[in-house]
Amino acid sequence: IVMDEPDVFLDFENLNGMRDLINAYKGTVLVITHNRYLLNHCFNKIIHLENTALQEFNGSYAAYTLSLLEKKIDLQERAMADDEEIERNQIIIDNLRKIATYNKEAARGKALKARVKFQERLEARRIQAPFVDIQKPTIRLTIDAPIEDGIVLSLNDFNLAFDETLLENATFEIGAKDKVALIGTNGCGKTTLIRKIYENKTPTITLSPEAKTAYLSQVQGEMMNESNTILEEFYYGGFDTSDSVRRHLLPYGFDSDKIKQEISTLSGGEKNLLQIAKASANQANLLLLDEPTSHLDTYSQMALEEAIADFNGAVLMISHDYYTIINSMDYVLLIEDKSIRKMSMRKFRKMIYANHFNKDYLHLEEKKQDLESKIAFALKNYNFEQAKVWCEKLEELIPLL
Repeated sequence: IVMDEPDVFLDFENLNGMRDLINAYKGTVLVITHNRYLLNHCFNKIIHLENTALQEFNGSYAAYTLSLLEKKIDLQERAMADDEEIERNQIIIDNLRKIATYNKEAARGKALKARVKFQERLEARRIQAPFVDIQKPTIRLTIDAPIEDGIVLSLNDFNLAFDETLLENATFEIGAKDKVALIGTNGCGKTTLIRKIYENKTPTITLSPEAKTAYLSQVQGEMMNESNTILEEFYYGGFDTSDSVRRHLLPYGFDSDKIKQEISTLSGGEKNLLQIAKASANQANLLLLDEPTSHLDTYSQMALEEAIADFNGAVLMISHDYYTIINSMDYVLLIEDKSIRKMSMRKFRKMIYANHFNKDYLHLEEKKQDLESKIAFALKNYNFEQAKVWCEKLEELIPLL
């Protein structure tokens, strides 16, 4: 079985079902996923793509990440030593060349040739420094006209039905600075509700007169014309020059060549980053986000979490990503039994622990992620000794996972 991001859009219950399916299957399963829960609980072999090369590892994902980081420390130390030796030898070569300009002795010429050949051998066998930069986009969600206080969005006796009633007399309010996760099982009406809010044509939905909304759709072609190039899409969105588009998108990982690509050729994660960049360009004070972390790699998810936490407006976000909810939301709106009820983050955590996870799992995973980030940043600063200390702490943590 080959699966490409099968966890995208799955609710908490179905995510556990996916975990059980993978673990119970008697054949071979090849899965592309950024889901930290599945990675930690399902696989006994990891294939990692980096620097145009594949690395294979037999073992769990947690053990693999430690092994990869230890390998990077070793390779970067050796690469640094190689660079220093090559630099020292180049100084000798430069000095011998200077001498050769006014001293034609055969011995001097032979010494220079020998040094040049030695340098060629050093270059040929040098260790290539492994990629250690965290490819974390810089996401900034800015506002043109912040709403200082008050209610930005309210529902009063809202009803939603198709073949059956999904919501009945649903009522809630969201403040001007609230960060709110809208959760519930697949098919309970979350996406339809958030789309109705964006359309703002329903009398039981009230937006503040000062509200300016931006909408990220889980249907990526809904808010973007995928036949456009990225540059064209942002021209139509109000940007005047290619330089202004370039400056806005470069922190998101879209360089000068990338913005000339047609949107249809982008990966799912790139399309979602592009939607986030469009939402930011709108300068909205109310963000309506439908599964914004779907397809995003781990570090892009972290960047979005930080941007939401720093955002000076309101966010209503549909999500089944418990990491993003815990790291960036103020409270949860739970759709259950055709109604919507407000839930504190403490109660949400308790519910998730009780129904889906070992009570220590999320805490340990957060510690693991923090240690991995510390190791990566130590490597960026060539602080190998500190990176090794963090690796030892990570090694102690892995058996607990």
